[in-house]
Amino acid sequence: MIHVLDLNFLSYEQAIASFLIPSSDGPVLVESGPYSTYPQLEKEIRKVGYRIEDVKHVFLTHIHFDHAGAAWAFAKNGAKIYVHPFGAQHLASPQKLYDSAKMIYGDDMSRLWGAMESIAPSLIHEAQHEEEIKIGERKITSLHTPGHAKHHIAWQIDDTLFTGDVAGVKIGNGPVVPPCPPPDINLEDWLSSIELLLSKDASRFYLTHFGEITQLEVHMSQLRDMLKDWSDFIRVEYEKGVSPEKLTPLFCAYTKKQLLNLGVSEQGTQQYEAANPSWMSVAGLIRYWKKKQAI
Repeated sequence: MIHVLDLNFLSYEQAIASFLIPSSDGPVLVESGPYSTYPQLEKEIRKVGYRIEDVKHVFLTHIHFDHAGAAWAFAKNGAKIYVHPFGAQHLASPQKLYDSAKMIYGDDMSRLWGAMESIAPSLIHEAQHEEEIKIGERKITSLHTPGHAKHHIAWQIDDTLFTGDVAGVKIGNGPVVPPCPPPDINLEDWLSSIELLLSKDASRFYLTHFGEITQLEVHMSQLRDMLKDWSDFIRVEYEKGVSPEKLTPLFCAYTKKQLLNLGVSEQGTQQYEAANPSWMSVAGLIRYWKKKQAI
């Protein structure tokens, strides 16, 4: 039984999810979401018959605020936090991470993400690639899946994969799109991670943005196509010398028109934008192409 918990981020449904999985050692949580949605998460956990204090194991796909921002609040209750080794130091000492994000979001930090406090190193488990972790009767396997972020993990339980952002964003019956924020976008790594996930004989993915996917080959094929489409758009405009300031509104208009043409409603485009702000992908993909040119 997997409970999909809608965090109602910015009052949008299906923008950010957490996942609660019962075990004989208490409920396991995959993704904490941002601290700004912690009260909503608490309500969702109560709805399925648990208290937030019952959660003693929190598995993070990566440390971006929308996935990990509230992990510290669970650690305050004694929960163990499972994360990629590259992300562990930022959970123990989050000031640099917070300050970096504040440079992007400014006065919106509190509204969007809320607080982020340090986690005692003794409560942080650095999960190695293909490490198997036993929680009660559950066996949870760590799959290092860089591309969206170098510290990204997909978690496997039986035939189910919790894919964070590496399997993209798909809301309802809309298309799958790739979240490409700075600083770690690497298209080659991302494509390799897609192949790794498809090799695991899973029957379903759970996307943090948002929910269950069962047509895995089709989904990943569409993600590859959209990743190429978006990265090519940014590369062509960047190579023309278009400045980031001018490229950002161009790309935002391009992706919105793309969503509308693919049958997404006006309200649906706002859900997609809450889950995956298109302006962030401009910064991430420009950084990627700059690195490629420097090699």
